[in-house]
Amino acid sequence: MQKVTLLGAGGKMGLRAVDRLKGSEFYETKYVEISPGGVKELENRGIIVTPGDEAVRDADIVIAAVPDILIEKVLTQYVALLKPGALVITLDPAAARAGVFPVREDISYFVTHPCHPSIFSKEPDLEARLDYFGAVKAKQSIVCALVQGTEDDYSKGEALSKILYSPIINSYRMTVEQMTLLEPALTETLGGTCATIIKEGLDHIIGLGVPEDAARDFLMGHLNTAFAITFGELDTQFSDGCLKAIERARKHIIRQDWKMIFDDAEVMKEVNFIAKGTEQ
Repeated sequence: MQKVTLLGAGGKMGLRAVDRLKGSEFYETKYVEISPGGVKELENRGIIVTPGDEAVRDADIVIAAVPDILIEKVLTQYVALLKPGALVITLDPAAARAGVFPVREDISYFVTHPCHPSIFSKEPDLEARLDYFGAVKAKQSIVCALVQGTEDDYSKGEALSKILYSPIINSYRMTVEQMTLLEPALTETLGGTCATIIKEGLDHIIGLGVPEDAARDFLMGHLNTAFAITFGELDTQFSDGCLKAIERARKHIIRQDWKMIFDDAEVMKEVNFIAKGTEQ
């Protein structure tokens, strides 16, 4: 049985991991948390925290379930205490890409992140369809990257990731650079921004007098069909009127050079801001 230490066990990410690791037949887990609120949440789950220095010394795997901006500080505190051969897992690629991992050639680093359940979910169970983040009822895929280490380290990291985010559809291996093109660039910089602007448009027309419930139902229904058509879930096309509206609107809503968000320099600005609080 492998020894796992979960740093930040009482936070949002940590508590999800706790629910997956508690009682595992494969992992013996120690839980580290310093915030009083987080400690209380763990106590409510029957978990007693262990001091960090004690918890990491004999760990085979350490999971850093802490905010990206704290990764450097937390790992700097604990990595020096790890035994040779230990594997450190982070749950987001930003810190790895920003280069804030402490240097130790005798340990390994691994990054994993969930894809989250698809908007085209075919889950038959209502609770699964309402599991928007995954790792409770809904199936999802994950992405993984080996930052430093051996193929055996990758296998260890992937196996634990599949438990953290189960039930799993697919596990995709890629580089950290590719992961940061997915997040933040594709899903947050582009997807999150577009979703936010759509919501602002909804709020605007409600302010112009369109009934709120009708506006929301109308938008959600049309987004459902628009996404299904655009991503090939439906074997049909937009109407001629819709195609003309898209063509006319693009130049007013979208900058022509918008794909620059995927340029390496721009991605690095994003990940540095996420992991360091600065674009440098």
